[in-house]
Amino acid sequence: SAYRENEMDNALDPQTRDNILNAQTYRGIAPTQALVPYANIGALLDERASHQPDRVFLIHYDEQGERRTYTYGEFNRRVYQMANFLREELGLRPGERVATIAHNHPDVLLITFAAWRLGEAVAPQNLAEDDQRIAYILRDSQSRFVFAQAEHLARAERIVAEAPDVREMVPLGGSASGRHIHFGETVARHPPTWRDTAPPERSAECVLVYTSGTTGAPKGVVLTQYNLMVNADAMARWDGIAADDRLMCVLPIHHVNGLVVTHMAPLVAGASVVLNPQFTAHHFWKRLADERVTISSVVPTILQFLVEADEDIRAYDLSRLRFLICGAGTLSVALAQRFEARFGVRIVHGYGLSETTAYACHLSVGLSAEEYRHWMTDFGYPSIGCPFDVNEMAIFDAAGEGRELAEGERGEIAIRGHSVMKHYFQRPDANRETFRYGWFRSGDEGFYRTDAQGRRFFFITGRIKELINRGGVKFSPLDIEETLVEVPGVRVGLAVGFENKYYGEEIGVYVVAETGAHLNEEQVLAHCRRKLGFSKSPKVVVFGRDVPVTATGKYQRLRLKPLFERWQETQFREGADG
Repeated sequence: SAYRENEMDNALDPQTRDNILNAQTYRGIAPTQALVPYANIGALLDERASHQPDRVFLIHYDEQGERRTYTYGEFNRRVYQMANFLREELGLRPGERVATIAHNHPDVLLITFAAWRLGEAVAPQNLAEDDQRIAYILRDSQSRFVFAQAEHLARAERIVAEAPDVREMVPLGGSASGRHIHFGETVARHPPTWRDTAPPERSAECVLVYTSGTTGAPKGVVLTQYNLMVNADAMARWDGIAADDRLMCVLPIHHVNGLVVTHMAPLVAGASVVLNPQFTAHHFWKRLADERVTISSVVPTILQFLVEADEDIRAYDLSRLRFLICGAGTLSVALAQRFEARFGVRIVHGYGLSETTAYACHLSVGLSAEEYRHWMTDFGYPSIGCPFDVNEMAIFDAAGEGRELAEGERGEIAIRGHSVMKHYFQRPDANRETFRYGWFRSGDEGFYRTDAQGRRFFFITGRIKELINRGGVKFSPLDIEETLVEVPGVRVGLAVGFENKYYGEEIGVYVVAETGAHLNEEQVLAHCRRKLGFSKSPKVVVFGRDVPVTATGKYQRLRLKPLFERWQETQFREGADG
């Protein structure tokens, strides 16, 4: 670990090192002045297991609906067994990383927490990525051991063949074969107690998660144990998560949302978690009711699926359900209103990135109904709320020159505080640019408004790289998409800037229609031009059935650009058909 730190430090110029430290400082408090009392994540788990050993921590449903529970005491003992296995059976050495190729399962959590107990980092892989991208990440992350579930073993074999530095691939479940180790039998032989070892520091690297950009090589985000603990603690306090709360995880735990929001935050609060293999609309409401869940974390696409499923939930006892946390993608005012009108469940909208550990801000759960409606609907975008009390947020000029903008002005959302990542792994170029003026530059456009108490409520208007520059005038795709979803029969509408000979970029839209709807291009264009005028309106409509999204539900607009290549030479005139 020390070698890796020195290697990164030597690759950074002094100014960038200073900028990173400034971006990790909250109101003059450096990250070395910890805002949480725990020495490391293992110590946090020890404390919970000691004080409430018989309280349920984890409830897992497998693909067949079989239910399994783990108390805090049992989960902690299994983490100890796994840590002893990693160190003594596999020979995991300091500074080495383990990777997982797996879907949501308790075994993945046990591996993760065991690596953290040893002070090592985990590089969880996204199964939705292609084999070449995962192989690149295994090589770039310098992962030495790969854990793969039995159903993904054949694929993992192909991927690991392209990552020669991997020393061992370990199957999760299944029988022993060849160089594989039978996971269950082998781990069970190890004692559920700790053998002498030096405990990790709060600053120990613990997660290396890769950004899911659509172009270029993915960047490895290095998060520390302190990042996870301070972010989870801030979220638990902000959302009022207490020991009697139960959260439900339907998002992938290879991402910080599923890992931090619905596992670390409950751990900090001494609460419990319901872990699902994945989201399914068929099970969602019933499982919330059966498990008396109080909070779940979702993304906008899940809200869309639930609205479309239109399940009658009156038979379910959802009296304990407090709210749904929603972020990680673009939430429109129209979708939020439809969801709340249909199900009567409040959405706590928020915002964050892997680089800020998870959420950096949320709407307050204490807003009155009137205040909530105001911030969710009155500004064209639902507010992402106010920053947690371990970081600060501001809006800077999009050119990246470090000029802070005033209330209402659109610019780049920037974040500074204790939940900001350690750095991008082996990317001094990206670190120089991202931390240029002592804040973390998000790459997202937004603005803020101030309430009577002086609190800044922030809004996101889109990715800066996705803004459409038509003849020097920039339009946010979200503005256009709010109008698109008003068209009867439109399920999803995404606005895309495509290359055009006459205006540099023109506006196209990709539309997925609701089942049974009969839509045509003329209907969509006519509605948009009535509401938006010619310049801001789409000029071309492409219909499709699938929407490209990341594993966490973010729309990937840039992947749609090739669909509009045939109109690069077309000049669109007002009053003409193009």
